Amino acid sequence: MSWIILLLAGLFEVGWAVGLKYTDGFSRPIPTLLTVTAMIISLTLLGLAMKELPLGTAYAIWTGVGAVGTVIAGIVLFGEAMTLLRLASVALIVCGLLGLKFSH
Repeated sequence: MSWIILLLAGLFEVGWAVGLKYTDGFSRPIPTLLTVTAMIISLTLLGLAMKELPLGTAYAIWTGVGAVGTVIAGIVLFGEAMTLLRLASVALIVCGLLGLKFSH
């Protein structure tokens, strides 16, 4: 169950990272409220997952899921570049995340 919680924490990390783009420097109240809410949920879920998972593994996977998800969101939502090098780099992150998961 802690792996599912950790995955959800990573997805909420993507949510707040994307939300930051919409806050316009925290000057827009609704996007700011949603972003801060996603931050709180993400950190709460990370803390719950860390009750059973090792610190290094949980934190690395949380940030990795957030990084990969944010790159994908940037491509889909904001038209960011989808170059071969960029996709290969994301694939390397995913390989690292899988390595951490299966080495636990």
